[in-house]
Amino acid sequence: GDIFSYSDYEEKILKNVEKRGEDGGANNLIPCAMLGRGALIKPWLPTEIKERRDWDISATERLEMLKDFTRFGLEHWGSDQQGVNRTRRFLLEWLSFLHRYVPVGMLEVVPQQMNQRPPNNLCGRSDLETIMLSKNCAD
Repeated sequence: GDIFSYSDYEEKILKNVEKRGEDGGANNLIPCAMLGRGALIKPWLPTEIKERRDWDISATERLEMLKDFTRFGLEHWGSDQQGVNRTRRFLLEWLSFLHRYVPVGMLEVVPQQMNQRPPNNLCGRSDLETIMLSKNCAD
């Protein structure tokens, strides 16, 4: 758990491979890692791991992911009032994780740590990015 970057992933996998070697291969489990909270904060985390890089994703690309999520939710649960409410409920839950992401280009130290929160009143590189960094639901 607590995978938040490709370097975290590689560190956990290497640790599991070393453990596997210590017991002479008696443990035949395939080394794996759980993305959980990291994927809620950074839904593009599997792409970062696959490409072995820190992706400085733009606010516009992140907004497109939110639009897709909303569209998929309305397709799945329906566009009636109950479907809209359910989609909104899960969207708001997801947004409570997404605001924790600080873009790579704004970090002093890469990669960002799982429990590192953006400072209050952090100004993004664009107005959209500043809004996405805000934990204030009125923004």
